Amino acid sequence: MRSLTDIAEEYNFLEGDERYRLLIELGRELDPIPDALKTDATLVRGCSAQVWVYPTEQAGQLHFLADSNAAITKGIVALVIAAVQDRPATEVAAMDVTAALAPFDLKNQLSSNRTQGVPNMIALVQQHAARIAAA
Repeated sequence: MRSLTDIAEEYNFLEGDERYRLLIELGRELDPIPDALKTDATLVRGCSAQVWVYPTEQAGQLHFLADSNAAITKGIVALVIAAVQDRPATEVAAMDVTAALAPFDLKNQLSSNRTQGVPNMIALVQQHAARIAAA
């Protein structure tokens, strides 16, 4: 997965529909989440589409798997994941993910229907991180 900085550079260079295409492309780059892990515990509440986020831990770093049944929403969750991917759980739990995503100005770039679940995506990622950090 690309770094959030690399994604932001490309995103800022693009306009309108090209930004949608980038988000769709990012969604395709996500590590797939097996259907067996698409459970109530991994489902993000409050999204207009179904979104699942599952944490794994590798060598002290969190690595998230995610999926959505909607292409743009899958790209949005890919942005959230890019902000936290392969970082220590304690760092992710304390991180200001909203500030990390601020350069994308999603509220003004996408419909409110598409962005309404972003805070819930961030909250679920951080809840997983806090649980893993405490273990």
